[in-house]
Amino acid sequence: MKHFLIYSNQYKDPELEVTGRIRQYLEQKGQKVSLQIVTKDWKETQRPETVFPEDLDVMLVLGGDGTVLQAARETIRRPIPLIGVNLGTLGFMTQIELGNLETAIDRLIAGDYREESRMLLQGSAALQNGEIRDGLALNDVVISRTGPLRIISLKIYVNGLFLHEYQADGMIITTPTGSTGYNLSAGGPLVEPGAKLMMLTPICPHSLNHRSIILSPEDEVEIEIPMGREEKPQELAVSFDGANSFTMRTGERIVIRRSQESARFIQLSRVSFLETLHQKMNS
Repeated sequence: MKHFLIYSNQYKDPELEVTGRIRQYLEQKGQKVSLQIVTKDWKETQRPETVFPEDLDVMLVLGGDGTVLQAARETIRRPIPLIGVNLGTLGFMTQIELGNLETAIDRLIAGDYREESRMLLQGSAALQNGEIRDGLALNDVVISRTGPLRIISLKIYVNGLFLHEYQADGMIITTPTGSTGYNLSAGGPLVEPGAKLMMLTPICPHSLNHRSIILSPEDEVEIEIPMGREEKPQELAVSFDGANSFTMRTGERIVIRRSQESARFIQLSRVSFLETLHQKMNS
């Protein structure tokens, strides 16, 4: 017997029909089941910390890619192998579709799967008021403008060496897992999620030749907030996987590097990432 946790986004499964279907099937198969229901306000940063049972074997995450990100963040301190059930749209981070739900569950019960470790990013910012703000990201760390629509300036350093001052709408620092997220929308490259690297992708750069930069996972990226256009102070937003946001201002810096923590994903399919990508982009 395995202990399954069903982590369900009620915004995607309003009547908990899929949740109930999975729970009933698992219990009919003699498995132990726990539930964690998250409501549509799951992106709130002040949610209480989730306490998971000690003997969990598998987490089934019901929702879209955003729900998978939330579940992964909540299990970072105690990694639990997880797999997503797609109740969203593209669902790049989910493997199970409703059409093959019971077949996939049978394989999970039988242990017919492999685990894959995904790298995380950690960021730490020292603010002028003495506060230290930090966070972890499975997908990306995004620095973007706040307020009026204007180009922002960002000074980028890699391993202490100045790289470039970007004029853009913002900057995405992403993992391979996050390459199919905001990075994809911003024109960045797609990367096999099990790879180990970091990418810098400017958002709408004010230039004809600025492209994504791929870095080693051992590299350290430091981003300084300089004065903006017409030497005006800047106020920018920083977010980790679209949540845990805070504000940075001119003169402040954030350091981003690979985290020592990692996320554990279950892989059922033997289909390659490129085949999956083809299916998702042509569906």
